[in-house]
Amino acid sequence: MSDTRTGAQIMCEALIREGVEVLFGYPGGAIMPFYHALPEYPQLRHVLVRHEQAAGHMAEGYARASGKVGVCVATSGPGATNLVTAIADAMMDSVPIVAITGQVAAQFIGKDAFQETDVTGITQPITKHNYLVTDVADLAYVFKEAFHIARTGRPGPVLIDVAKNAQQARTVPQWPDRVNLPGYKPTYEGNRRQIREAIRLIGAAQKPLILAGRGVLEAGAMAELRELAERTGIPVITTLHGIGCFPENHPLALGMPGMHGWVHNNRAIQECDLLINIGSRFDDRVTGKTSTFAPHAKIIHIDIDPSEIGKNIRVDVPIVGDAQNVLRAMLEELPPRECRAWVEHIYRIREQHMPRQQYTRPDTDMFMPHDFFTVFSRIINERGPYRVCTDVGQHQMWAAQLIEWRHPYTHITSGGLGTMGFALPAAIGVQIACPDETVWAVAGDGGFQMNIQELATIRQERLPVKIAIINNGYLGMVRQWQELFHERRYSATPLWNPDFVKVAEAYGIPGICVTHQSQVEDAINAAYATDGPILLEFQVEREVNVYPMVAPGASIHEMITESPMEVV
Repeated sequence: MSDTRTGAQIMCEALIREGVEVLFGYPGGAIMPFYHALPEYPQLRHVLVRHEQAAGHMAEGYARASGKVGVCVATSGPGATNLVTAIADAMMDSVPIVAITGQVAAQFIGKDAFQETDVTGITQPITKHNYLVTDVADLAYVFKEAFHIARTGRPGPVLIDVAKNAQQARTVPQWPDRVNLPGYKPTYEGNRRQIREAIRLIGAAQKPLILAGRGVLEAGAMAELRELAERTGIPVITTLHGIGCFPENHPLALGMPGMHGWVHNNRAIQECDLLINIGSRFDDRVTGKTSTFAPHAKIIHIDIDPSEIGKNIRVDVPIVGDAQNVLRAMLEELPPRECRAWVEHIYRIREQHMPRQQYTRPDTDMFMPHDFFTVFSRIINERGPYRVCTDVGQHQMWAAQLIEWRHPYTHITSGGLGTMGFALPAAIGVQIACPDETVWAVAGDGGFQMNIQELATIRQERLPVKIAIINNGYLGMVRQWQELFHERRYSATPLWNPDFVKVAEAYGIPGICVTHQSQVEDAINAAYATDGPILLEFQVEREVNVYPMVAPGASIHEMITESPMEVV
């Protein structure tokens, strides 16, 4: 009997064997045996959330900041379904998390038992893999395999649904040394013949351009990317998720392309004769109208996921592999070259258009969102180290555009699914992963209220998360689309908001309300001087738009740069 464990104990020990130190969760009936065993394993820090969706985003934030697998836990039924949004978010953004859910006992499955839900069926299209475990004997291997799948190849979410009887039953666990997955063998090394063809194209191109995405960060290929750019003089554009993989204070850094990318970046894509995509999936927010995207370019696509190559955009040289391995192999044979005339051409486009893309202050005393982001960028870079979690909407785009991102893994956002309510719980996960860094949650007034309850988690866990709310009294990005494309009919976008400072104070968190641009610097400095969490509310002008903008369905060279609409 002494060698036997309950299923719940095996689950805990399996987590420890996989190096898990923290898990984010919410207990309930079907997962209760696991929670009963949990205190026997003090190595596992459990963070009690206030909503299961937030647990998933915390696991995402923890994974994105630490490079480890994030873990979230929920019970069956509504607990499990509340995780679904975060699991889908992790799938879209290739974030390695393992979601553990309790399930009703095996004999009740399929009988509409209390809080029974087919969560493996629900999550099948939004996970790399999922499991329903009804036999305690399977638990040790399933956990080993789940973590292996989550962290290898293209990372992503894996769900383990464990029936209550499997948690309660006892067995002697058989701990596997390795997994056996004949049909799952990610390709890490690029094909040599294709790499040499890529080198040939780079040598022949007159207007080459690098498009760098999250795959560079996942592979840890920042040094190789920089060497590639500096050896060849090829300028670098970074996608929303690629932000930080190439320092934006580097002369060859151009910033973000696409729907809210700068004019010179989108023009460069449309004019280039070679586009080297490293770890980006050609998202529609980058490409716009795909039939007109990069019309003159040969395209090299480096990606660890072969299903991404050719999915959205035709590719001339496909290279499946880990970005770091592929770039290292390329650099072994790549001769130096220059692209001075091409780069200077892009610089001239930037000089011509940049002033018209930024907000031009009229002769008024209006408090513009740009006033916050400009000061915020300067201060966080002066004070570092930092991490910034943004929510979804206008503030997300301003943050991507106006903050100078100099370091990898500092920018964390929901890019693929575009999940409002992401920033605050993600920042909690990041703060736990990075206890010695200043972690900011930057959110709009709409998104912040979607997981506002996690202020209680911040308080209970004594986390020094700094919160900045950009409050314009609207669902800002939706309102912008209504203004530009729906005859200015603001249907269901004006927001009545609570007094955010008083809300924070109710949770035992101090707050400051900023109503004038002259107060921004003092407020941010006050946040740094506060030993603990703090909430800053910035009440900015209500109807300010994010420019440039590519209209839905338009080509990326058809950009609106200011109001009234000017298309360049």
